[in-house]
Amino acid sequence: MYSDNHMHEIVVKRNSSSRKRSRDGLKSHITTHANGVSFIMQCCSDNEDLFEGYDSIVGDSSFLAKLEDVELQMRQCHDQQTPNACEDDLSDSILAEDFRDLTSRALPSSQLEFQKAVTTPHKSPSRGAHNTSTPDLVNPKPAVNHADLNVNKPPPKARRSMKDHLKKVLIDNAATSSTVSKTVQQKEAVMTEEMSFAMRAIESISAEQDLGPFFGLPSKVKDLILILKGIQNLYEWQETCLSLDSVQQRRNLIYSLPTSGGKTLVAEILILKELLCRKKDALLILPYISLVQEKVRGLSSFGIELDFMVEEYAGSKGRFPPVKRRNKNSLYITTIEKGHSLVNSLIENDRLDNIGLVVVDELHMLGDGSRGAILEMTLSKILYMSKSTQIIGMSATLGNVGDLQTFLKAENYTNDFRPLFLNSIRYQSTELIEPLCDGLFQYSSGMQKMDPDRIIALATEVIPQQSCLIFCATKKNCENLAGMICKYLNKEFLKHREAEKATLLGELKSSGNGSLCPVLQKTVPFGLAYHHSGLTSDERKLVEEAYSSGVLCLLTCTSTLAAGINLPARRVILRSPYVAAEFLKRSQYKQMVGRAGRAGIDAMGESILILQDKDISMAKKLLSAPMEKCYSNLLHDGGRGLLSLVLSLIGLKVLRDFMKGTLLSVQEAQVSPERSLWDLTVESIETLKQKSLIEVSADVNNQTILQITRLGRATFKGSVDLSCCDLLYRDLSKGLEGLLLNSFLHLVYLITPYDMVHQCKPDWMIYFRQFTNLSAAEQKMATAVGVPESFVARMAAGQSVRKSMDILVVNRLYLALVLYSLLKETNLWNVSDRFQLTRGFVQTLLSSASAFGSSVLHFTEELEEFWAYKALLSELTRRLTYCVQAELIPLMEVAGVMEHRAKQLYNAGYKTLAHLANADPQILVQTIENLFKRQANQIIASAKMLIKEKAEALQEEVDDLLMLPSDLPSL
Repeated sequence: MYSDNHMHEIVVKRNSSSRKRSRDGLKSHITTHANGVSFIMQCCSDNEDLFEGYDSIVGDSSFLAKLEDVELQMRQCHDQQTPNACEDDLSDSILAEDFRDLTSRALPSSQLEFQKAVTTPHKSPSRGAHNTSTPDLVNPKPAVNHADLNVNKPPPKARRSMKDHLKKVLIDNAATSSTVSKTVQQKEAVMTEEMSFAMRAIESISAEQDLGPFFGLPSKVKDLILILKGIQNLYEWQETCLSLDSVQQRRNLIYSLPTSGGKTLVAEILILKELLCRKKDALLILPYISLVQEKVRGLSSFGIELDFMVEEYAGSKGRFPPVKRRNKNSLYITTIEKGHSLVNSLIENDRLDNIGLVVVDELHMLGDGSRGAILEMTLSKILYMSKSTQIIGMSATLGNVGDLQTFLKAENYTNDFRPLFLNSIRYQSTELIEPLCDGLFQYSSGMQKMDPDRIIALATEVIPQQSCLIFCATKKNCENLAGMICKYLNKEFLKHREAEKATLLGELKSSGNGSLCPVLQKTVPFGLAYHHSGLTSDERKLVEEAYSSGVLCLLTCTSTLAAGINLPARRVILRSPYVAAEFLKRSQYKQMVGRAGRAGIDAMGESILILQDKDISMAKKLLSAPMEKCYSNLLHDGGRGLLSLVLSLIGLKVLRDFMKGTLLSVQEAQVSPERSLWDLTVESIETLKQKSLIEVSADVNNQTILQITRLGRATFKGSVDLSCCDLLYRDLSKGLEGLLLNSFLHLVYLITPYDMVHQCKPDWMIYFRQFTNLSAAEQKMATAVGVPESFVARMAAGQSVRKSMDILVVNRLYLALVLYSLLKETNLWNVSDRFQLTRGFVQTLLSSASAFGSSVLHFTEELEEFWAYKALLSELTRRLTYCVQAELIPLMEVAGVMEHRAKQLYNAGYKTLAHLANADPQILVQTIENLFKRQANQIIASAKMLIKEKAEALQEEVDDLLMLPSDLPSL
């Protein structure tokens, strides 16, 4: 964005001249200094006419006539013995007149040098010392005694005409090789330097185009923000932040505000400036898949209107490296893990400089275990490899933000702005809650036992006209509390938006293929629901949409809702200060209470924290404690992050001096006081060597050389955890010995994620029942991997097993059977019932298997011996990503379209992406139940973006095929 006082004005001034001059050969270079002063440089091309328009001397009759007159005068002077008069006449009549005129015009450098030679006083006392035919106009020679001219005068020679003489001089000059004096060379060198400076200045000005009045963006962007987001004016802090010097000069920035303060809009405006003004790609890193999908839906409309690509990198989605687009810029929206893989692929293909801006939401997640380690790796690589990429981080307020500033070489902007006043009741005992709730709700003795915390009274004060969120410690607490509240609610609650709630129930039942959660069946008619990871993706989406539209007025939820999608409420109640069995952290508390208050709807927000007497002292410490600090997690879990980082650096050949730029280096004294960063790096190299992931050798100068092995390259390209890369290699190698191709079971087993194995204990009766239902070939495969039928039968019968079994293999095959059942019938409810697992766990297993399948696919692509897996895993991963009937997959590719919505669209006649992309939103709303116009517009925009992305990728392939090779042999 440029304000008026930052505008650069370039003015080209043309000197007027009475003479005709061709402009074809003139090159003008304009340099604008920071102070606004403009200067113009002109240089002469090889074709420039130095005689300023005289294409032919012979063809100019006036010039030749003048020459004849001068020649006649000279002859007369010669006859009269008055040479001095003749000399003055010659000077004044032709050359002197022209040189005086030239001082008022812009001359090429060669002419300026010539003029300088003429007008500069000569040092030599005698005229004869100058090898020139040009009269000395400035310092005329002393008067000559004409009587002396006749002394010893030689006899006169035959005189040629001036015309012939001039022709001879011109011909001789043309035949003489071009020579340039030292002075001319110096002036040309200075001019070349000035031209280079001018061009750099022009390029720096044009690098970021000021396209309009909205922070450098066209007014259309402001209109789109109003239409698509409903935001008419920015908050004062947002305008201040967008006008910071660090933003204007593209320095790295960390900015921190409370939840719901409007941080995301600032980031989106900066992203649009990068895409539209600087014509560079942008990368947006978000913590969760649901947030990536939400942002892809929201920004696809901007991409369609403003002509840029929006590409999703989450789960199994995303191409590595991304499609190289010549005519359009891309916004990559990624999870933390996919963002790291994307950056690796760009570095490897020398394309990282194409990313002009990286925006990280929830920057404080640098301190979040293994995911924090991956985020630190990503940012460290960007800082090291691309000095032109700007990094913007959005973060909660931290106690050691200075460390993050040092790490990112960033400035910091903080503000405590909230769009609404937040009224927080910090802590309450039962004695304090009772007077607070007097008159709100009449409690019987039985109710007091069921609801000692007066949750019902606190909730019914705001619902159903306003909204309420109640955070619970566990998933089971969420379901129990929602059921308990409904039990005592007035029947009038059933009438509030009754028809819409009936529609929601129908959609929930349809999403479960006829199955409906009994808790939701009871609570939804009252406008209540629970929200936690035990819901399927379809259920979660339907509940969130219904709450956002006001059909549901109260959600009982776990802390994951606060960290995920933004669902604000008038009142937020924390039923206890625990997340599972752990006491709340200050950051978690801030996130939860930050959901209180809906900008544009409520005048204020309220948060209530309910405590038992035993927790009051801990709560006081929580609320008065300093802000939490964020520390590097490269050493988390035995230093697995550092191992992965060192491996990828060796693979990318960028290890030298890299470690000094990590957050771990900044916090070395706090995080690793006993061992230096150098010692840790050396240990990591030794561990990688032992795992056969790298090789250490020496060159001719006995210098150590680190090289990545084939297994190491496959590991880092596939983003496979180092703790299981060797196990994965063994399983894949063993699989080739007898790969089962008439069933998906063997392939499903190979991509069942290792990290899910310990989260589920098999039910042996169910295991045995499913095992016996397998075909003979499938049972043989199970035996081959290490799980014979006899073992499963003995475990189901409760008998002891003498032979030790690999429990990892046994549990992994059990999960593979769950996934295999999903592939065969695609009904998540039926599968979860069959295996007695929660549908939320089955949903998580499916998502994890899809993502791990994508990693295994990239792993096998780097190893020639696994060529057979490439095509097989590609199709399997695609099927696991959506796990629906084949005809629904094209619709499921649209961000945010779940199975239930895809079925609705398919049954309504929208069977392909082309149907969706060309749909009328008004007809879509009327055709599809419980679909609002904003959602319809987002679906259509996402479909258009997908079609555009596919078409662009195909066009790039066509252009590559038709492009003339740069190294084409020639004679």
